[in-house]
Amino acid sequence: MDGPPKDQQGPPPPDAAKAETRLKGHLGHLTKGEEAAFTEFKEICAKEGLYKPATAESKASHDDGTLIRYLRARRFVSKDAFVQFKETEIWRKENDLETLYEKIDINAYWESRSVYPQWTGRRDKRGIPVYLYEVGKLDSKKMTAYAASTSKGKGKGPSQSKMLRLFALYENLTRFIMPLCSAVPGRPNPETPVDQSNNIVDISKVGLKQFWNLKSHMQDASLLATAHYPETLDRIFILGAPPFFPTVWGWIKRWFDPITTSKIFVLSSHQVLPTLSQFMDIEDIPKKYGGQLDFQWGDLPNLDPVLRDCITIAPGPDAERYFLTAPVRWVDAGEDGEMKAIGVGSIDGKQRQDHVATLHSLATRVATHAERLSRANTQQNLHPVSSLNATGSTSSPPVSQPQPSVMTATPLPSTTFEPPTAALAHTSINEQPAQPMQNGSPPEKIDLPPPPAVLERQKTEYVTPASDPAELKTLA
Repeated sequence: MDGPPKDQQGPPPPDAAKAETRLKGHLGHLTKGEEAAFTEFKEICAKEGLYKPATAESKASHDDGTLIRYLRARRFVSKDAFVQFKETEIWRKENDLETLYEKIDINAYWESRSVYPQWTGRRDKRGIPVYLYEVGKLDSKKMTAYAASTSKGKGKGPSQSKMLRLFALYENLTRFIMPLCSAVPGRPNPETPVDQSNNIVDISKVGLKQFWNLKSHMQDASLLATAHYPETLDRIFILGAPPFFPTVWGWIKRWFDPITTSKIFVLSSHQVLPTLSQFMDIEDIPKKYGGQLDFQWGDLPNLDPVLRDCITIAPGPDAERYFLTAPVRWVDAGEDGEMKAIGVGSIDGKQRQDHVATLHSLATRVATHAERLSRANTQQNLHPVSSLNATGSTSSPPVSQPQPSVMTATPLPSTTFEPPTAALAHTSINEQPAQPMQNGSPPEKIDLPPPPAVLERQKTEYVTPASDPAELKTLA
């Protein structure tokens, strides 16, 4: 297809990738009027018993990054935002969603993940996670099997229905991926939490009949996000549109709400790499679309080197798979900004509550990132630029990607489980024996000034509180 259909957006405007464009209506960049609306919104929610502000003894019931999304979705009309927020809180309570995410069957979760967009493990230039979705791989056989599996849930308690399984994927975005991306040093505007995602949607090899058969599947995701996860979508880049796409675009648009369709950009083949390169570095664009990233839809997320520097994954069979593709949430582990990734969900009916990874302390993250920049600058000086990349800009030789460091693991005393393949190992940080660190862990010593004060906000604000008040003590 050489260009977008009539009345359909082509590439985003040139200034769309600029920070000032993206940051409008986000924390740290609110106008006086938006600040006033935000204050009023929180006061209304607190008065109605739906929000508890932070105190000296406890954190707020909802972080500011979550609340501000409802205001953006309702154009900073606080009363309208409250109506949507209230409906979402009622919906979450009626469906017992906190329990669902904690207990969802991991195989069911993986099955749902296999038919929706998947995180590549990379972020765009603004620090926003990048998802990939290859619609052509959703053949009728796969979708029929998925529909059958999601219709089996009966009775009370956590349901395995299609919509509630889809909820778990959004919950993973807001409780695991966004906080991780927010905590990484070196990203632009660290004062603003990451609260959206970027999506590459490949519709090449999709026939007209397949489009129609996927109608309800596509609508489900849009309806759930619009109603209960507002403003989690930054934009969608549609690639590989077939020749008949201009004909069907008119009725496809009606599947989605106007806000979602305004964020969809259909790119012709010659627009793909130049447009993606405005938002993403060449090493974070999949090879299939002209970039350098070795990633295909269905692969494990290919974490970028900066992310790997910040985490330590607990060892064990399939440890990275259980960390990156299963239900996970973060909990605070100390005042220094260190956080623990807790693996949740159930395997063979046994609920897990496992320490699967650690996000290093804030000071360590900053120091490690500074060391990485120093190594990169040294390598660039030793190897002068001699070629141009696909976007026409200069590039230095790639820095090798470190593997995540591992910890000597012992089981958590509170919970253990046996997955179908092999047991995952666990550990408590306090129980670790001293040992040399591998790539991806903090340097033994580095002389650097104290970390910038502007990063202090990232320590605890954008983390979902543990569901059990005693949980942090157990994990300590």
